Amino acid sequence: MNHAPRRHPARSDFRSPTPSRRLTKAPALCLALALGLALSGCQENKAASGPAATGPAQVGVVTLRAESHTFTTELPGRTSAFLVAEVRPQVGGIVQKRLFTEGAQVKAGQPLYQIDPATFEVAVATARAQLSKAQANERAAQVNAARTAELIKARAISQQQYDDSQTQLAQSGADLAAARAALRAAELNLGYTQIKAPIAGRTSASSVTPGALLTANQAQLLTTITQSDPLYVDITQSTTELLRLKRQLAEGQLTQDEKGAARITLVLDDGSTYAHEGTLQFSGVQVNPASGAITLRATVPNPEGLLMPGMYVRARLQQGVSEHALLAPQQAVTRDPTGAARVLVVKEDDTLESRRIVTGNAVDNRWEVLSGLAPGERILVDGSQRVKAGDKVRPIALQQHADAPPAADGQR
Repeated sequence: MNHAPRRHPARSDFRSPTPSRRLTKAPALCLALALGLALSGCQENKAASGPAATGPAQVGVVTLRAESHTFTTELPGRTSAFLVAEVRPQVGGIVQKRLFTEGAQVKAGQPLYQIDPATFEVAVATARAQLSKAQANERAAQVNAARTAELIKARAISQQQYDDSQTQLAQSGADLAAARAALRAAELNLGYTQIKAPIAGRTSASSVTPGALLTANQAQLLTTITQSDPLYVDITQSTTELLRLKRQLAEGQLTQDEKGAARITLVLDDGSTYAHEGTLQFSGVQVNPASGAITLRATVPNPEGLLMPGMYVRARLQQGVSEHALLAPQQAVTRDPTGAARVLVVKEDDTLESRRIVTGNAVDNRWEVLSGLAPGERILVDGSQRVKAGDKVRPIALQQHADAPPAADGQR
C-alpha cells in the first residue's frame, strides 16, 4: 500500500513584509512626530505668554473734586418792544403833509403829519374874541360892585340892588373862566392838527397819504412807533425746574449774587451769542394752566438795533452758584435698563465697582452729580469696554477738562 506523501504549505504562503511596505509607513510616523513637537511648542509658547495676557487692564480714570460752579439753564424766549405807540389823529381834517420817512428813527415830539389847520385857526380867533368880551364884562361888573358897596353903606340904594351887583360880578368871573377854557381848547385842537410822535423809536409804514380825510380818534392807525432799545425778552420756565431751584437755594446748595439778581445771555437763531448781557426783571406770579410754565421777563440793551420785536431767541439764565459742585465727564456715565445713571468707580485696591448715581444739569460735556459719589473718588472714563465690575485694573490718571473730547471707546 502506497501512501502519498503529505504536502505541507509552502513557505512562500507566509510572506514577510516587503521592503516597499516598510518605506510607506515611515513618512507617516515622521509626520505624526513633527505635529506632536509643533503642538508641544505652541503650548509652551502659550504658557509663556499667558500671565501677560491676563494681567490688569490699563484704563483712564478721573478723580472728582468739589469746585465752585455757576449753573445756567437755556430756555426759549421771544423778544418784545420796550414801548409801542399807535399813532391816531385827535382831530379830524384833511392830511396836508407826511413829515417823516417810513421805517426811520424819530424823536419824541417830532411832527409826523400835518392836518389842514384853517378851521381850527378860525376857532382860536373866535375863542379869543369871546375871551376879550368876557374880560370887558368882568371889569364892568367889578366897577358896579364897588360902587354899590359904597352906596349901601350910605343907605342910598336898596339891599336888592347891592345883591344884584355882587351876583353880576360873580357871573362875569365865571364867564371869563369859561372863555379862557374855550380858548385853551381851541388852541389844543389847533396844535393837534400837527400829529407828533408820542415816544422815540422806529416808525412803521404809513397807512395814509396826503389828501386823506381823518376823523378824531378813528380806529385806523396812521403808523406805529416801536422803541426797541432796551428790549424785553419773555422767557418761559417750567414750574418743576423752578421748584427744584428754590429747594436747592433753601438747602444752601446754590447761592445768588449779592443783589439777588440774575444775568442772562442770548443765543440767536444762527447760533451766535448776543454781545450784550441782559438783566432778569421779574418772575411771573401765575402759572399757565395749559403749559404748566411761568413767564420770566428780562431787559436787554439793543444799541445797534440788531434785535427786533418778535424774534425767537434762547436765553441762558444764571440759576445760582454751587460752592461744592461735583462734575463727572459724560463719557463716564452709562444707563442701565431702568434708565438709572451708573459709573464704574475704581476703589482703593484698584478693583472696579458699579455704582448708581443721580445726575442733575448738563454742564458742557459733564454731568452734575447730585448723589452717589464723593470728592476724591476715582471714576473710569476710558477703557470701559475692556473691563467689567469686579475686575482689577491699572488706572492712569487723566486731566478733566470741560472741552475734552469723548473717550476712544465711545462710552458715555
